[in-house]
Amino acid sequence: VQLQASGGGMVQAGDSLRLSCVDSGGSLSSYAMGWFRQAPGKEREFVGGMSRDGEVARYADSVKGRFTISRDDAKNAAYLQTISLRPEDTAVYFCAARTTIFVSHVSVEPERYEYWGQGTQVTVSS
Repeated sequence: VQLQASGGGMVQAGDSLRLSCVDSGGSLSSYAMGWFRQAPGKEREFVGGMSRDGEVARYADSVKGRFTISRDDAKNAAYLQTISLRPEDTAVYFCAARTTIFVSHVSVEPERYEYWGQGTQVTVSS
């Protein structure tokens, strides 16, 4: 698994971004996916995740209704669509993948994810 995140940028409050995560190893369908973010001086936090079978999505309370996760296994890709961005969303965003026998489970703990992309910076100005 080789994850590459992209799509970050500098935007204004209220704008939208679509983050992408591509697995160049070509096996993303075998993994549950997660998106995390880390702001300066803060711990890495769960943003959202999708189960291996694509049936279950979970979101942090801070992003519910604004962020949407999707995956396209045929393209070995996962996406994080963000709308109504806020300055407090500013962080480096990471995608992650984990092996699991539970096809409909989403884990919120970063330590349960074995594979990580390099991160993409999202900066939201007020």
